[in-house]
Amino acid sequence: MNNNELFEALSLLEKERGIPVDYMVMQIKKAILIACKNTYGGNDDALIVMNPKNGAFEVYLQKTVVDIVEDSFREITLEQAREIDANAAVGEKVGIELEPKQFGRIAVQTARSIIRQGIRDGERDQMLMEFQSKQHELVSALIERVDNKTGNATIKIGKAEAILTKSEQVGNEHLREGDHIKVYIVDVKESEKGPKAVISRTHPDFVKRLFETEVPEIFDGTVEIKSVSREAGSRTKLAVCSRDNEVDAVGACIGTRGARVTTIVDELGGEKIDVIEYSDDPKKFIAASLSPANVTDVVLGEEGTRSCTVTVPDTQLSLAIGNKGQNARLAAKLTGYKIDIRPESGFFGEE
Repeated sequence: MNNNELFEALSLLEKERGIPVDYMVMQIKKAILIACKNTYGGNDDALIVMNPKNGAFEVYLQKTVVDIVEDSFREITLEQAREIDANAAVGEKVGIELEPKQFGRIAVQTARSIIRQGIRDGERDQMLMEFQSKQHELVSALIERVDNKTGNATIKIGKAEAILTKSEQVGNEHLREGDHIKVYIVDVKESEKGPKAVISRTHPDFVKRLFETEVPEIFDGTVEIKSVSREAGSRTKLAVCSRDNEVDAVGACIGTRGARVTTIVDELGGEKIDVIEYSDDPKKFIAASLSPANVTDVVLGEEGTRSCTVTVPDTQLSLAIGNKGQNARLAAKLTGYKIDIRPESGFFGEE
């Protein structure tokens, strides 16, 4: 391989794997120094010239000019030095140009190992940067393969790979190879095998990011999402408020004829979404959080307990509680209050 071919290969590596040419040049220089040390009696005092722009690639082993050579790996006579540099003087250093073929077999193998490790480290760094730049963001991903036994999906985010576990998938959705999906990057962790992105489609912030994408008023800050509670695949409650009196926060999120919220529901495989008007008044907020049930009264508990008793019409009791307590549970998560629901008749739960 000539110099131009080497630099072309490095450029291709940068395009295909995202590893900068300068990084690989640094790794090659590191490998050459180790090869020099192993080949020339521990002498790693080498000048390496590598310039991708003009194709220059030269290696010079530095030796000190002396009257009497005691260490041939590190020293050179004045007569030999002046064959290289006519102005050489005792005590100075001269560079002896080396050819790659002059390195021993073991040194070359070591150099190759260093370069391969450099490529792996470069890919690892690129993957870490790829994930970190998108942490806590919604990203589009390509499904590369799905494990039929576990249901886990290997997905591609840019040039990096990640695993979407079955537990982080929405409901009973069926992912197929080649499909494009949206995922939320919850966290990025370092492991022995490299950077690992924790990705999810069940995280509450996944829905939050979907609304930011679909609702311009949220994206520009006119409408604010105050809190989200979610049981993925089943139901989500979203509390919103408007910073502009002329903008209806709930209406903006739902969209004309429900167009905006329908797009998000489709992305979530039919998951129900309740968009609720947030209020600084805890009573109003708690009453709204139990939607679609109607609330007749809210009595707050002692200060600091963040608990309350809610009264609903008898006919609305099961709706307020929800299937297996889901509506009440989501309302409690949304508001941060422990909610005790009672019917107007007062007979529920009484002896």
